[in-house]
Amino acid sequence: MGIFSSKNDTAENASAPAAVNPDLAALTGDYTIDPAHSTLGFVARHAMVTNVKGTFNDFTGTLRLDGSDPSASTASVDVRMDSIDTGSEDRDNHLRSADFFATEEFPEMTFRSTKAEALGGNDYRITGDLTIRGITRPVTIDLEFNGAAKDPFGNERVGFEGRAEILRSDWGLTWNAALETGGVLVSDRIKLNFDISAIRKA
Repeated sequence: MGIFSSKNDTAENASAPAAVNPDLAALTGDYTIDPAHSTLGFVARHAMVTNVKGTFNDFTGTLRLDGSDPSASTASVDVRMDSIDTGSEDRDNHLRSADFFATEEFPEMTFRSTKAEALGGNDYRITGDLTIRGITRPVTIDLEFNGAAKDPFGNERVGFEGRAEILRSDWGLTWNAALETGGVLVSDRIKLNFDISAIRKA
């Protein structure tokens, strides 16, 4: 994703050497995230001994990519929180409740990019504002650019994988239950993972 950053360059970014693959210049343009071929997922530790994995199945997003100047690129994602899916309807309903996401009051989670760094090769780091339950906090995502291709339908696609870790308590998500053996039912640390396919707009 070495193509993402904020619209506003800092002096530091302006003076840093450009670590941009010249082949990326051809990718410059506006893209729409394809939810049918993308995944927004998370992993939480459950009962201190196992992991619960989930996804959000309803989301939209746009990318403005500049392959020659990553600092001119942006990313925006909106997620419908009631589309959460962990494979258990009872658990999903609990996550939608006021104990967690309160989806009736706060129906969307949003991400807006603010900064990006090229780490070398296909590795990048993007920072942005993540809003959950009306609370906005910064989050940093490590990204890998997976490449670009034209699909059989003539769509020009780009792909990225991303990983991040957050503390859910930073967004007011503090519900928990103590275990008889010690510890708590749900971890505060949450792993986020993304697999993104985006189609270039005509």
